[in-house]
This record gives sequence, structure tokens and C-alpha cells, in this order.
Amino acid sequence: MSASTCPDVAVIGGSGFYTFLDEPQQIEVDTPYGKPSAPISVGTVGGRSVAFLPRHGAHHDFPAHRVPYRANLWALRSLGVRQILAPCAVGGLQVEHGPGTFVVPDQLVDRTTARHQTYFDEGACHVSFADPYCARLRGHLLAGLDGHEPVDGGAMVVIEGPRFSTRAESRWYAEQGWAVVNMTGHPEAVLARELALCYATVALVTDHDAGVDEASAVSMEAVFEVFAEHTGTLKSVLADVVQGLGAERDCACPHALDGMDLPIELP
Repeated sequence: MSASTCPDVAVIGGSGFYTFLDEPQQIEVDTPYGKPSAPISVGTVGGRSVAFLPRHGAHHDFPAHRVPYRANLWALRSLGVRQILAPCAVGGLQVEHGPGTFVVPDQLVDRTTARHQTYFDEGACHVSFADPYCARLRGHLLAGLDGHEPVDGGAMVVIEGPRFSTRAESRWYAEQGWAVVNMTGHPEAVLARELALCYATVALVTDHDAGVDEASAVSMEAVFEVFAEHTGTLKSVLADVVQGLGAERDCACPHALDGMDLPIELP
């Protein structure tokens, strides 16, 4: 791959979002953490080189708790990616966040229990994660969603899965004021930060979570059905956002590791 075709932007597709680029080049990448979920697709959007990776694999091969998150982020960076847009399906925790709502979270709550969530297994490397998403990318996503009444901000709570929440758990999350719940937002976001990447997500609400009201009970079929209804809109918005992104990263993300003595050499 030549320097001119090296992608600096990537989209990681969530459940039901397995393709993005037309006639892409498929690139097999190996990493110190194994292979990513699928070969990386590299193509163009509006003349810009873009990478795409289906988070769960090309045929939803990996459930959320088995996604090779470390390999995925490492592989993208090794190809030159420095900015990542990561759409995902979520359950709404508030009555006003019903199916079809787009949310651009500004906070994350980790409720996972058994995932590798760092590249730094030695030394004293403590990455700042107070604001888990790149503010610059969030701004671009919100602008791209103008006209779709996106929710600006809110916390996404990430659960281990693969089961959905009980009503009691869901009610507790809602009582904290958290906006949405899903299974893949962590450790993806923190791994991106540890690689000094810009990262932001747009969350599509596919259902009300189980504790929002007595009638709500999440089903996998409903999640995929609602996501499929809005995938075309999501792809169109992301294509516009990708074309509008500058190459200059005038945010804090490139400096996330400044002053640290890293135990690994970044790709």
C-alpha cells in the first residue's frame, strides 16, 4: 500500500453494519494480539482513503465479549489510521431515547468484567480517560447528524454480555441518569486512547432497555430489525463526516501518551 493510499480515517461497524466501502482492497493484518475481527477493507470515500473493519467479523463471528479489541485497534493504527468513527447499536435507558434515536455520547461507564482492556501490562502507564471521546470528532458527528435530532452527550454504560440486562440492572442504570447501554463500547475506547488515536461513537438506539417501562424487554431480533432500518442513514452520515474531517488533529488525543515511558513500541 502506497503512502497516497494509506488510510488515516477508519470506521468500525457494529451489529448489522458489515460493509461500508465500494470495491475495497482487503488487507490481512497480523498483530502481537492475534488477528483482527476480519481483514481490513481499504477504499475511498469522496477521494479520501478510508479503512473499514466490522467489529464482530464479516458474519458476526464474534460476540461482544469475544471481539479481539486489542488486535482491531492495533491493526488499524499499523495501517496509518489515526481517527476512528465507531457506530454501535444501543438500548435506550431514558424514555425520551426511543428506537431510532441517534446519541453521540460524551461519557462511558465500564461494567464489563473479563476483558483485556490495556496494552500496558508492565510499568507505570496511566492514560487520562476523564473524557473518553475525542471532542473534535464528536463535533463532526453532531454536525453530520443535523436534521436527525441527535442527542448531544450522555453516558453509555457497557455491560459484559452476551446476555441483556435484568430489569433491576436496567432500572439502576437509568436511575444514575445514564443515557444508553451496550456491550462493545469498552475496551474499544480506552484502547484507542492508549494508541493516541482520535475516537468517537454514534449510538443508534434500537430498543428501550428492559427496565425503562414494564412493556420493554429486549430481543436480538428487534435490535437487528431497527438497526437495519437506519443503516442506510448511518452510512450516509458517516460518509459525509469522513469527507469533512481534516487531517490536522488539533485536539488532545495525539498527546495522550506524552511523557510516558511505554513498555511497548507503537506501530
